[in-house]
Amino acid sequence: MTNDMLSKVNRIHFVGIGGSGMCPIAEILHHRGYKLTGSDTNESDTLERIRSYKIPVFMGHKAENIEGAEMVVYTAAVKKDNPELVAARKKGIPVVERSVMLGMLTSKFPHSIAVSGTHGKTTTTAMITQILINSGIDPSAVIGGKLPFIGGNGRVGKSGTIICEACEYVDTFLQLYPEISVILNIDADHLDYFGTLDNIIKSFNQFSKQTSKTLIVNGDDSNAMKAVKGIKNASIITFGLSSNNDYYAENIADTKEARESFTIMKRGEKYADVTLSIPGKHNIFNALAAFAAADQVGADKESIVKSLHQFTGVHRRFEILGKFNGITVADDFAHHPTELTVTLNAANKMGFNKVWAVFQPHTYSRTYMFLDDFAKALSIPDKVVLSEILAVREENTYNIYSKDLADKIPGSVWFKTFEEIADYVTENAQPGDLILTLGGGDVYKCANMIVDKYKNK
Repeated sequence: MTNDMLSKVNRIHFVGIGGSGMCPIAEILHHRGYKLTGSDTNESDTLERIRSYKIPVFMGHKAENIEGAEMVVYTAAVKKDNPELVAARKKGIPVVERSVMLGMLTSKFPHSIAVSGTHGKTTTTAMITQILINSGIDPSAVIGGKLPFIGGNGRVGKSGTIICEACEYVDTFLQLYPEISVILNIDADHLDYFGTLDNIIKSFNQFSKQTSKTLIVNGDDSNAMKAVKGIKNASIITFGLSSNNDYYAENIADTKEARESFTIMKRGEKYADVTLSIPGKHNIFNALAAFAAADQVGADKESIVKSLHQFTGVHRRFEILGKFNGITVADDFAHHPTELTVTLNAANKMGFNKVWAVFQPHTYSRTYMFLDDFAKALSIPDKVVLSEILAVREENTYNIYSKDLADKIPGSVWFKTFEEIADYVTENAQPGDLILTLGGGDVYKCANMIVDKYKNK
């Protein structure tokens, strides 16, 4: 597969066009003059958006949907025996996975910024996007979550700059050859694929070698620094809390509701004071990375400071869903022990009487490998309610169950269904409490059930 494939085709069909990773790519290609069609099985906001561009969308997957296509794009979630993929292969039509298409697309932009790391990619990509829009740089963007500022998770800009998330899972980020890369952190995750932390670091090292100009790296993260050791193809800029970084934070103060305010220092000189509107110390790192990236591409200081303060987060990142009789309901994507720890520590500092954590474990392998780490993170809130483990792409060869995790967390309870969880928490939470649903799967449905129950009370 070579990156010039895009210059040889005009009609492209997307299998699963409504997916959050597919929709922004389709939008950008449409605005670049490609003729698109798509198929999906579920109605969604993203499909509405696609239809608003007069792109034909078929409901359901059928061989005839690919009629006239010169290339077919699919997501990793689509099974190999999908009738549209089978038909495309039979006809000899090139079939490319979404991450390969993202690589082809970004190569068409003279300036690309790719945001990588185990945690914080979506938030940081969204922050950079908001800053560059406010700075008049007018970027295109592919974001892993919905950014309220643009009303979606993608954007078509008129400039030669594109910002995208670079996900390490199954090495998909190795399809990218960015001009500027951000490495936020490197943690043990996706061990079902990588096996060891050393293998993850090796992949990030390869990603660093594919970056042509600048690497913006968390200088406080030893794994990230290991990944860029000996890199000669790009200059390295560091950020973090320690003063030996190029960009670092000083005078950190917790404001009301755990929103951080701090001074950004640039190579020892005071650069600007910033107050965030999103909670948690981990967001200082995300903001520093976004600041460094925006500064590198020439965004003005005022726009950076204003944008970071205005930034209210991304869909499913400590997203407040409502307040009912003094009880706050929020939802968050945290699904790894490190993410749970920072999110729950932030929640604890926000002045609630009790913090209720409703957690949906995500994949058997992750739950099994990090069982004790999950138990430790889930000892932070006052109350813990667990759902069944979400299988995603696995069989339970690990013989692991939510009960095994619950047994390690004193006072926790677990239920088979979201309905039971919603009943339990709405019957027991008190005014002044926070109910926070957490997980990388569909636990947001449970959050919506809790909200509906309060509305109907």
